[in-house]
Amino acid sequence: MALELPWVVDYAYNTGARVSELIGIQVADLELDGTPSVRLRGKGRKQRTVPLWKETAVDLLRWLNISGLQRDQPLLPNRWGKQTTRSNAAGRIEHAVRLATPTCPSLHGRRISPHTLRHTTAMHLLQAGVDLTVIALWLGHESPVTTHGYVEADLSMKEQALAAIAPLESQRGRFRASDSLLRFLQTL
Repeated sequence: MALELPWVVDYAYNTGARVSELIGIQVADLELDGTPSVRLRGKGRKQRTVPLWKETAVDLLRWLNISGLQRDQPLLPNRWGKQTTRSNAAGRIEHAVRLATPTCPSLHGRRISPHTLRHTTAMHLLQAGVDLTVIALWLGHESPVTTHGYVEADLSMKEQALAAIAPLESQRGRFRASDSLLRFLQTL
């Protein structure tokens, strides 16, 4: 029961899930009618719901039809139908990267892990103008402070920030010390 590799990458990117959350998803955790979403179980058994793109929901429905998975089964099973492992999920992503490298040469030699996809989700949300507190909720962080490690500003964001402020007004030219400053310096 092989899962289509690019779909795994799309799903990991769409959800921003930790690898443990990704492999722990059961079919029953999906809501594909109405507003598509998935329920994730994070650290400390905390649950959160993350929205899914309509395209991801279509891929999920197709996957469920092909695989014949039932509600009580893992969404990403191994070949025996049990929950896949962290290393298997990472291996699927690495394989997808190898398949994508000929059409996207910048991937050559890069290590793309499930955590890389999680970080990319956070950065793209930030670049799209999503508030940091919403990103923290999306990623399942206790506090937005934790999210700061994921969302280092890239150069284009720094350039936009610089453009948003005006340069300091200062007179350019040679410094001329006042007479009182010169007298003070002579006493030293």
